[in-house]
Amino acid sequence: MRLDELTFGADGLLPVVLQDARDGTVLTLAYANREAVERTLAEARTWLFSRSRAALWRKGETSGHAQRVVGIDYDCDADALLYRVVPDGPACHTGSISCFSGRLLGGAAPGREGAFGRALASLRATIAARRGASPAESYTAKLFLGGVDRIAKKVGEEATEVVIAAKNGDPAELQRETADLIFHLAVLLAERGVDFDDVGEELLRRRR
Repeated sequence: MRLDELTFGADGLLPVVLQDARDGTVLTLAYANREAVERTLAEARTWLFSRSRAALWRKGETSGHAQRVVGIDYDCDADALLYRVVPDGPACHTGSISCFSGRLLGGAAPGREGAFGRALASLRATIAARRGASPAESYTAKLFLGGVDRIAKKVGEEATEVVIAAKNGDPAELQRETADLIFHLAVLLAERGVDFDDVGEELLRRRR
């Protein structure tokens, strides 16, 4: 298959499904024109076309959540593409791992099972990517610049917020504050070279 054999719509676009290459999670549905596909092929980074802005855009250029493209598949009619990507952070502008966070039919929301493990994997990748970033542009990089003292202080503050949220009795508030605590704890572990899998081993050891 050559690029000129793809079937673009009358508007010059074709739909692109973005899928996490690591676990198969469907991340989002977007659109690409010929130039976006060409740039994606050349750079192995996700390029798309914004219909609202009528412009090309590279995933992560504003959010920092870039995507490395490790594979591209086309469908039987050659009028839709599947980008298999390794994301550096959440795919959705809301901060969710996937844009597909609701369900019209059947059980719990898609991907809910194992969501915590996927979130941790994404968080670790994001923290690793931010470590070398400019502190002026990245809160995570600013934390690393402050060293253990600054990061540990934030962990203490966030732990207090979790306790307050629990006493307030608002589940949504507790979820948010817990996420803040886990993020800062993950940065602290990264600063000290301790992986969450190391913590997992300790938990398993205690279970035994």
